[in-house]
Amino acid sequence: MSDFYVPESALAVFAHPDDIEFSCAGTMARWAKAGCRIRYVVCTSGQVGIRNAETSPEQAKQIRESEQRRAAEIAGAQDVVFLGETDGILIADLALRKKIVAEIRRFRPEVVVCPDPTVVFANENYINHPDHRAAGLATLEAVFPAAGQPNVFEELAEEGLQAHKTRKVYVTSFSQGDTFVNITDTIDTKVEALMAHESQMKEMKELGSWDAAERIREWAAENGKGKEMDFAEVYKVITLENDEWWSEHKGKLNG
Repeated sequence: MSDFYVPESALAVFAHPDDIEFSCAGTMARWAKAGCRIRYVVCTSGQVGIRNAETSPEQAKQIRESEQRRAAEIAGAQDVVFLGETDGILIADLALRKKIVAEIRRFRPEVVVCPDPTVVFANENYINHPDHRAAGLATLEAVFPAAGQPNVFEELAEEGLQAHKTRKVYVTSFSQGDTFVNITDTIDTKVEALMAHESQMKEMKELGSWDAAERIREWAAENGKGKEMDFAEVYKVITLENDEWWSEHKGKLNG
């Protein structure tokens, strides 16, 4: 446990309220307990995520933003930023990239966490939501090279948002990751944070599809098998060759 990596700061960027809770809230909670500063960035407000004709998109927005703030509080994140994109039709265009670059430069995280944009068929029962893929792609394109390049989106500097190079990217994985984070001590926090999304949990129960809390525990237990972990979350981790990296390796490269 002594070699567990804890960043000084982490920015989680995902498409919808509840995406973070399903994918990486156990890690966020563990990092937060160890002193990491954490901010959530949610691209949409889940405006079309409540299947009730009597609930307008604006009402759904208010409900789901409130639920997400509560979930973030449970996990230990300092705050949540909503980018205001339209739920269901998220596009990884330059406008979204610029918004994410602005948040990276504003928060200046050591680590960015995002979904995997390459996953289409998550398993035999699920096609990955296109919003998830769009959020992941836009985030990776924002992290490198845009956020760290002062000559990209130069106008952000006028707002005091100077270029910032992220050290690591944690891409959430369904099964193909290379880094397993032990969340045994925070699995209950992860579940509690997920349950804060009452509108979504209610719909799942009414549809009779599956028990979210039970399924989350099953997934996390499966991830931990063979890793001496009761529960785990899985990531593909990229360590970027930033200024710190170049300073450390310059002599070797020139030699």
